[in-house]
Amino acid sequence: MEIALQILILVVGFILLIKGADILISGASSIAANFKVSKMLIGLTIVAFGTSAPELAVSISSLISGKTDMLLGNVIGSNIMNVLLLLGVGACICPIIIRKNTVKKELPILLLISTALIILFLDINLAGGFANEITRADAIVCILFFCIFLYYLIVMARKDKSAKKEKNEKPQYKLGKSFIITILGLIGIVGGSQLVVSSASNIASSIGISERLISLTIVALGTSLPELMTTIVAAKKKETDLIVGNIIGSNIFNICVVMGIPVAIFGTITQGSFEIIDLVMLGASTVLLYLFSKTRKKISRIEGFIMLALFAAYYGFIIYGALA
Repeated sequence: MEIALQILILVVGFILLIKGADILISGASSIAANFKVSKMLIGLTIVAFGTSAPELAVSISSLISGKTDMLLGNVIGSNIMNVLLLLGVGACICPIIIRKNTVKKELPILLLISTALIILFLDINLAGGFANEITRADAIVCILFFCIFLYYLIVMARKDKSAKKEKNEKPQYKLGKSFIITILGLIGIVGGSQLVVSSASNIASSIGISERLISLTIVALGTSLPELMTTIVAAKKKETDLIVGNIIGSNIFNICVVMGIPVAIFGTITQGSFEIIDLVMLGASTVLLYLFSKTRKKISRIEGFIMLALFAAYYGFIIYGALA
């Protein structure tokens, strides 16, 4: 009876996610048209930060309950999924065009912040420390990186050249209604993701799956569901700028805010059961995204399949290792 109830909650959560994502894309596109700014900027801000709200909520609650593995799995797993799974799925639906400005500016920022996280975490390997950990000082550094990113977004909003190309696009809704629709979409996907995460975690824990495996798979996938549904809907509507902006913005937000703020408040977290392979995949997925984007200025269907294959290989490895 308990399992049946959890499955029902899971289904309701998915329904909220799907409908919320559809509403969110419509509202966000309309906001961009009303303000005459690029959809990339909206993806980097409203959509990215909004769809990362579940990760932030999970991270704070994880540290309050002392589950540091849940926080790390949430951030690292979500970022890997955002690149390999979400962009892979999106590219298979519709080839994703990457703007020159994104290759020159936004992607290097993401690469820098991801590399910084990896370096900050390797205390034993790089500094001869007693444990690999993220300290309060490390978290503050991440937050400062985010402040630089916010400054870049402000400058981008003022000098957004691509807005000139999109300024003639007629908004679907008036500005006030656009914001209301966007907020409703965010509420739907955040609420839906929370239902999915809680029900899936309950089902998994009831059959004895480890916290690391739950956090890297069920929790990471669950908190990435808003981005996944947004990606699928945006790809079907060929709103590829929203897809790219959402992924880049979400990954930066995850590292700098979802991890940074809770650790800055509650203090140092240690490696726990996490392994170097998790950090390697985080770095490799970001580098792969940069190389694909820089080489052809787009992510083709073939490259999307490559991302999905790498995603399947990595998760097959950790699931086999956890269950062996």
